[in-house]
Amino acid sequence: MQRFFLLFICSFFLVVYLANAQQPARNLVIVTFDGMRWQEIFSGVDSVLLHDAAYTRDPDEMQRLYWDASPQVRREKLFPFIWGVIAHDGQLFGNRILGNDMNVANVYHFSYPGYNEIFTGYADFWVNSNNKIPNPNRNVLGFLNNKPLYHNHVAAFTSWSVFPYILNKWESGIYVNADEDSLPDATPELQLLNLLQRLTAKPLDLRPDIFTYAAAKEYLKAYHPRVLYIAFDETDDYAHAGMYDQYIKSAHAEDGMIRDLWAYLQQDPFYAGQTVLLLTCDHGRGTGDAWRNHGTFTKGSSAIWMAVMGPGIAPTGEHAEPARYHQKQIAATIAQILGFTFQTDHRVAKSLYPILTENNIYNEYSFKSQRGH
Repeated sequence: MQRFFLLFICSFFLVVYLANAQQPARNLVIVTFDGMRWQEIFSGVDSVLLHDAAYTRDPDEMQRLYWDASPQVRREKLFPFIWGVIAHDGQLFGNRILGNDMNVANVYHFSYPGYNEIFTGYADFWVNSNNKIPNPNRNVLGFLNNKPLYHNHVAAFTSWSVFPYILNKWESGIYVNADEDSLPDATPELQLLNLLQRLTAKPLDLRPDIFTYAAAKEYLKAYHPRVLYIAFDETDDYAHAGMYDQYIKSAHAEDGMIRDLWAYLQQDPFYAGQTVLLLTCDHGRGTGDAWRNHGTFTKGSSAIWMAVMGPGIAPTGEHAEPARYHQKQIAATIAQILGFTFQTDHRVAKSLYPILTENNIYNEYSFKSQRGH
């Protein structure tokens, strides 16, 4: 009888554990690093660019901070949160050295088409400029905003002023705070941030990423959105300016901001244990002297990456299997992480969620199955 009782108790707790493990997350934080190359994500700083006086003002300091002969150590120095936490508790896609490719599907390889692809699941040929034109394609954030649990609980904080148009805030109904937009004055912290971002210098002619991050965090603390999107910008602008040292320092700082946000999420009962974090970028960039640029004719600028961590995500770490994934698969993945199937009036690429929840990473998304698509 005692043995039967113990077996019953063990079986009960196993069923409860498995049921909970299969529950979708309730909250999601998405962060994009504009134009952040996969090369630095997976191998750390570039030795050639680091020692090129045209791109790095103080190579000795940069070497002290970020250099090591081992690519694995270099990337941990540059992105300690990504490689110290996400690589252990989540998954990373896009290390082309291992044959794990992730690419944009759009032909343009610059920002508006890339962000359109991320959030609509559709590489629209007619989305072909960075102009402030409302996006005609429905995005997954607006889709989630129409769900009862998420209505008026979806927000985006961005450094770049084009995002209200990319996310078409007028149609999607989501809260988008971009560049010079003032913040709600619900708390003293938000009031202070309003003042600071109004008075600060803008070396890149847009809101510094630290203010975008601080505004997003204070908004999250005050309003508890269930879906929060943060779009950093400095990495792309410093790269275009040929300032490799500042590009690297901004990337490192953004990794620190994400660490700070994740620490807060784990101690807030609203978010702790119920929130997935997804990181990616809008496009890649070239190599050698072409690292400053990206676009249709810049080789390598279609290459991107993605990192995901949180409840329901198998902690399989860095994907090392030969495979090919696409940016357009992220939108459906975002919806499925929260338990929905993204449906809209245009084509939507297949979700990557089955991979994220499986310990066996060799599956239908293998390189062979993707070659014919």
